[in-house]
Amino acid sequence: MTETIESAAQDDDRRLPLEAGRRPRVHRAWIVAAVTFVTIIGGAAFNSLPGLLIDPLHTEFGWSRGEIGLAVSIDMALYGLTAPFAAALMDRFGIRRVVAAALTLVAAGALASVWMTASWQLMIYWGLLVGLGTGSMALAFAATVTNRWFVARRGLVTGILTAAGASGQLVFLPLCAWIVDEHGWRPASVTVALAALVVVPFVCLLMRDHPADVGLAPYGGAYVAKPAPARGAARRTVKVLFKAARTGPFWLLAGTFAICGASTNGLIRTHFVPSAHDHGMPITAAASLLAVIGIFDVIGTIFSGWLTDRFDARRLLAVYYALRGISLLFLPMLMGPDVRPPMVFFIVFYGLDWVATVPPTLALCREQYGEDSAIVFGWVLASHQVGAAVVAFLGGVARDVFGSYDVVWYASGALCAVAALMSLVIRRVRASSAAVPSG
Repeated sequence: MTETIESAAQDDDRRLPLEAGRRPRVHRAWIVAAVTFVTIIGGAAFNSLPGLLIDPLHTEFGWSRGEIGLAVSIDMALYGLTAPFAAALMDRFGIRRVVAAALTLVAAGALASVWMTASWQLMIYWGLLVGLGTGSMALAFAATVTNRWFVARRGLVTGILTAAGASGQLVFLPLCAWIVDEHGWRPASVTVALAALVVVPFVCLLMRDHPADVGLAPYGGAYVAKPAPARGAARRTVKVLFKAARTGPFWLLAGTFAICGASTNGLIRTHFVPSAHDHGMPITAAASLLAVIGIFDVIGTIFSGWLTDRFDARRLLAVYYALRGISLLFLPMLMGPDVRPPMVFFIVFYGLDWVATVPPTLALCREQYGEDSAIVFGWVLASHQVGAAVVAFLGGVARDVFGSYDVVWYASGALCAVAALMSLVIRRVRASSAAVPSG
């Protein structure tokens, strides 16, 4: 009986493309994209938690904020460094297996923290387990799904899947804040673990690794046979890095994306609230403004994906970074004890621009590096996290030295201007030219 089932499954994987008359009304690619969206939301649930639990953990266990922050730093570092290896593992073992394992790691880390009694356990549960899990579902996951299942509408789909991370935090941040306030930090941690576990059945039942698994061509493209599993995932990931590192566009993309991380996660997400509080604004009001950024982040990212399908990605990146830099130069003048219309305008504008850089950056990786683009984008994403970590640290140092954050805003605005120029000098790849071959 088992052999019969396995034989049927193998026949299903080798199925020929469906005839035109039998094609479903809704292409399976959109179902896979929807499952990916929900998966990223479930994985992003944990990202809303650390900031809410710093004070409760400090109060209950007496751990320093530095110890707790170190666990978060480990999580951020692994998030970035895991992404390129996860993309290669998806080529080797399939999307379903890797993502299901990643969700299980996130759930295990969040759930195990309920019983922790020492700070080193926090490093393992939050830093190691959750970092590896969320890193495996980072933007490289969205890039892999988009590359395999879509030829048309790639930019739009990239924007939608990128927005899923922000959507997850929008859903879980107020929920977890309420749970922590009413019931304590442990139920909030359990909620995050359950959110990750609930998604696993959807991944197992509805996700497919390749269009050929269901006898379809990618959306908007021609039928392609499913390639054989790529062995040596770790070796291939490192090999792709060394190969890409010999090209100029890689360093330009990594550099611009490092500035992107520095000016968003490292700068605004880390230092906006304390900077606003320095000017007399209540912390709750400043935190609410930060949440509003997340709302417009969703809109801006999806719209950026739509634009990426229609305009030169280099020029889009240049415009995004230039406008972001200009807005940061004006931010010190907008700070005050009250939330006024100019500050609201900044929040809306910055939210629209927050991760609008992702779709054109991914499009340029795809253009430059072909089949290796998801892995290359994973390394570019790692530079994003490094940039965020550096500015998160240096921003605090600057505040201690100068007594205000003004120099941080001005320096970040100048960095964004540099990123705009870097974007414009990324070389074009002719349509007939071959991308960097797979390693």
